[in-house]
Parts: sequence; C-alpha cells; structure tokens
Amino acid sequence: MASASSPSALKEVLGELDRGSYVTLLSKIIGEARHVQNNPPDLIPKEDRVARHVLDSLLPLSTSTGGGPLVVSHVSYAEGRGNVIVEYPGSDPARIISFVGCHMDVVTADPTDWEFDPFSLSVDGDKLRGRGTTDCLGHVALVTQLMRKLGETKPTLKNTVVAVFIANEENSSVLGVGVDALVKDGLLDKLKAGPLFWIDTADKQPCIGTGGMIAWRLRATGKLFHSGLPHKAINPLELAMEALKEIQLRFYRDFPPHPKEEVYGFATPSTMKPTQWSYPGGGINQIPAECTISGDVRLTPFYSVTDAVKRLEEYVDDINANIEKLGTRGPVSKYVLPDENLRGRLTITFDEAMTSGVACSLDSRGFHVLCKATEEAVGHVKPYSITGSLPLIRELQDEGFDVQTSGYGIMATYHARNEYCLFSDMCQGFQVFVSIISQLEADSN
Repeated sequence: MASASSPSALKEVLGELDRGSYVTLLSKIIGEARHVQNNPPDLIPKEDRVARHVLDSLLPLSTSTGGGPLVVSHVSYAEGRGNVIVEYPGSDPARIISFVGCHMDVVTADPTDWEFDPFSLSVDGDKLRGRGTTDCLGHVALVTQLMRKLGETKPTLKNTVVAVFIANEENSSVLGVGVDALVKDGLLDKLKAGPLFWIDTADKQPCIGTGGMIAWRLRATGKLFHSGLPHKAINPLELAMEALKEIQLRFYRDFPPHPKEEVYGFATPSTMKPTQWSYPGGGINQIPAECTISGDVRLTPFYSVTDAVKRLEEYVDDINANIEKLGTRGPVSKYVLPDENLRGRLTITFDEAMTSGVACSLDSRGFHVLCKATEEAVGHVKPYSITGSLPLIRELQDEGFDVQTSGYGIMATYHARNEYCLFSDMCQGFQVFVSIISQLEADSN
C-alpha cells in the first residue's frame, strides 16, 4: 500500500481527476439516462443500468474478484433497481467517512425541448451536457472515480471511506427501494461513526439548510348556475380566492420568519402559495360547481411539517364553520343560499409524500472540514440555504447521522432543459473529497 502519512502525501497519492477516465465513464452512464427517468407510474427507472457501469469500474479492484481492497455490494429491493455500497477499509474501525446521496435516477427530459440530445453525453469544451450531468449522474461518476483511485493507489488510511450510490431519489411516492430501505435494514448504521457527506446539491458550496415541502389541494364547492343570475349561484372561484387569501394570512402569522433563518442564510422564509388552478370546464356564461387550487408549502427546518399540516386543516375547518364571515366580491357574491339550505364548502388534501427540511449542524467536524476543503479547492467558502427540498436527508439526521451536503453541478441547470455541468467544477469536487479525507486522517493521527 502507498504511504499517506500526511495530508499532502495523500493528496499527492490520489492526485487529480483524470479527464479521460471521467468522461468515458460519464458517457456510458448518461447513455442510460433515458432508462432511469423517474416519473411513476409511466416511467419506472431501472437504476441497475447505471449501477452496472459503476460495478464494471470498481469490481476489478475489489475483494470479490481478488483484484484489490474495495468491498463492493449490490443491494436490491426491487427488480432492476439496485443500490451500490463501496467500502475502502481503514485500519481503525472507529473512524469512517462516507459519501452518500449520489442517485442513479433522473427527472424526465423531452428531447424535442432540448438543443441537444439529453440521453447521450455531448462535450463542448469544459461543458459536459446531458440529463443527469448536474443531478446526479455526474456525481455518480465523480465518486466512482474517487473510489477507483483509492482502490488503485491503496493508500494506508485509518479512516474507512464508504460510497453509497442510491436508487429512487427523484420520487417519494414509491418507498422501500433506495436509501430509506438501506437505513431500515441497518446497512448504513456504521456510517454514524463519522461525517456523512450527501453529494447531490450544486454550485460547489456547502448547502447547510433545505426546506420542507407540503403539496396541497384546496377544493371549493359551490353551486352551478347561469352567470346572468349570479345571485342564485355560489361561485367556487370567488370562494377559493377569498379563502386562500385568508389561509395565507393565517399561515404567515403562525409561521413568520424565524431568527435562525438569518444564521443559516436562507434566501426566503417559509412560504405558502398557489401554483396551479383547475375546474371541470363549462361555458363562459356558466358559474361552475367547483374548482381546485393547488400549491405547496415550503417550510424552513425550524418549523414542523406535521404542525403546518395541522394548522392548515384548522384554518379550513374554521372558515367552513364561519363561511358567512368570509370576504365576498360584489353586492351579490355569497357563499350561503339559506332558501335552498346550501353552503359553499372547502376541503384541503395533501400529497402523502411530504419532505421535512434539514438544518445541518454548524458545530460538527464534518461541517468544518467541508468548509476548509471548499476554500482550498474553490478559493472561497460561502455556505447557503434554500427552501428547495432534498428528500431523505432529514430522516438520516433524525436517525443520528451527521449529514452535510454539497455538490458540483450547476444550480441553474438543475431539473432544467439543456442540463450540463463543467468538468472544471467536477475537478474541484474531487479535490474537496481528497481534502476531506486528508483532514480527517490528520485528526486520527
């Protein structure tokens, strides 16, 4: 094994990200992107198509083949939808570093909307283009290259280094396939002994806070009637608009900006807003019987998702009980028709897949080494927080893992058309990983 008794020696042993090897592997992985789009029930990814390229790269350097020190396992809970755990053993069983969160599924892409083929890698100078280059197949290839380099150079480490490539990150409606199943089965328990770096964000800086997400649907039921006789109708559109205004006022009263949001640098406080509107259809001269406004709550991690859902339900119950007091629109606008014993009514429902936000520990060794490594590799460090959501990581934190998050794609292309990453950014990501290992090796001397 190569000696790596100092941080500088380890950096010399592991070197830099090799462009040829990285691009070759990424090209194979992006070539599978069409088959790992995650949008059930129409599109069920087969993450094993990506996993096989990871395994092809690492198994020759594994104990399974006798070719090297890597301990590689493929863990599957659904046909064709495996996870890959790779371990480079260190000498001290109490020391461990893990890189987790690189997922092998992607969001959908419509080739007719793109300027290039989303399902094959194209190279334009520093740009590496295709679906998944930023989120998250580019990171799959990057962490695979790190583990391969460890397997090739065999540095003597006290820390065990673990990489976990996961299935089913892009959709939360199907459970028991990815990291949630790995945690439930105790396969990641030993990662609690050290920092866990979730590699699935962007822009090369530590992401120290994310938001919870609650998708909601507010249905307003009124009475259908001719628009020339509005006094005989209960207009669900007006009911929904006035009710939503009242619900939002109450939400912002109960979930105001939290003092810790400034500490974490959140760009926005918690929000509750509409994003979609639907109704059954009908003529322009017809007041419909019902309509639905849909939207989401983005909740900073200092508030409880469960509490927010309970409050929203209470708001709706109270408005229904006191619907006569709700604001109206014009002299004949009303939500009650006493002569017909009719009352307008609101119902609110929620998607089952709710995500809680996370606030990473700012006191942990993992956070400090990530910041130092970022400053070394990128030239500056500026942790940030957003109310975008990352599924799964709050659950890991609640289970006792020291979760820190970072990523080396480009936020502006995240889930977007014409997605790309920069090879130079991935090079800096590789340097960050090496620095993290080096710093934690120094701790264990």
